[in-house]
Amino acid sequence: MSDRPFHHGNLRAALLDEAVLVLRESGVDGLSLRDLARRTGVSHGAPRSHFVDRQALLDALASTGFDRLTTAVRRALAGSGPDLAARFRAVAHAYVDFAIDDAALMELMFQAKGSNGATRESAATLFTVLDGAMGPRPTDGGDEEARTAFKMLFAATMQGIAALVASRRIERRDADGLIQAATGMMLASDLRARATTAG
Repeated sequence: MSDRPFHHGNLRAALLDEAVLVLRESGVDGLSLRDLARRTGVSHGAPRSHFVDRQALLDALASTGFDRLTTAVRRALAGSGPDLAARFRAVAHAYVDFAIDDAALMELMFQAKGSNGATRESAATLFTVLDGAMGPRPTDGGDEEARTAFKMLFAATMQGIAALVASRRIERRDADGLIQAATGMMLASDLRARATTAG
């Protein structure tokens, strides 16, 4: 049980923080509103004032995950400088680190049913930030289909690298070399050329 106190008005945040810890410990199957109530020291019915059922909790967790990943990506961009390759690799490392450290949360984020508006909005914000990491659009707007495909390929590749670490197929330190190789190939690809201006 968490020792972190919560104050009136932030029970929802406390429940979500505790739920993230449960995900790390035992995965999505370990989540229940009753257990979260116990862990946060409130009555078993208290969480239902914020989450009508378990699915509502899962939707909120997915949204929270996208928000946290977006924050990590923004932080990486802020510290990476103007060079496109350096910026892209910094974002890749932030993405993979998040996907390794919160593998169950990442899986939940991309398994979300898509019916929740807040989750869709949070996911859209992440991909808007990733779009910015790719550099400026061509003056004619570029190939929107290629740009979308590039972002999805980036996300799929980084999640794949993280999955290799999470499943112990490779050591975490080995992920760095894969990130370097993958981002190098992606930046040199025809898809990237069609999606962006020269960086």
